[in-house]
Amino acid sequence: MVRKKPFLAGRQEFAALYGVRGPQVTAWLGRGVLDYEHAVIVSGSPYWLLSFVRGYGQTQPRPKELDQRVLQQLVAAQEPGLWARGVDEVPPLCGLQEATQLFGLSSQQNLSAVVRQGRFAPADYQLSGSPLWLLDTLIEAAPDIRAKSRKVMWAIVPQVEAALRQGRYTGPGSAIVPRGLAAKTS
Repeated sequence: MVRKKPFLAGRQEFAALYGVRGPQVTAWLGRGVLDYEHAVIVSGSPYWLLSFVRGYGQTQPRPKELDQRVLQQLVAAQEPGLWARGVDEVPPLCGLQEATQLFGLSSQQNLSAVVRQGRFAPADYQLSGSPLWLLDTLIEAAPDIRAKSRKVMWAIVPQVEAALRQGRYTGPGSAIVPRGLAAKTS
């Protein structure tokens, strides 16, 4: 089934759209110039609505120019898509951490290996070096994944599915965990 999914941008894509390096986006967050209001948190990382990102530069005291070529490439890579205006329009998403919980797996490393080997559902997004799936993609792919496996049951954990659908998932990946110097000052 072909699904329209909201156009999103992770930190690397956000940086590329404005011709800066990834740490600059982190600096914008640290200075309060950028926040997570227009982002969804998946596997501990922010993914902003592309509709917000494309207008971000013009909201700054010193306007930043958006690279239209990068924008076109990002949109083309996510087609068929839609321009969501609010995070409430984003369907439930799973990264590796959420998918590990959804299938009741003991280790994200095992899932990462299955994904790298191509024995898992193709990702709906590939943003900032991470695969992301619509929850419905994983639910629909579960029988096929299960059929290809000899060792893992690939059974959906109903409580995790319900929490993701209802926007109340609080398991691994649901929050940004500070790392490095930020972790020491938190």
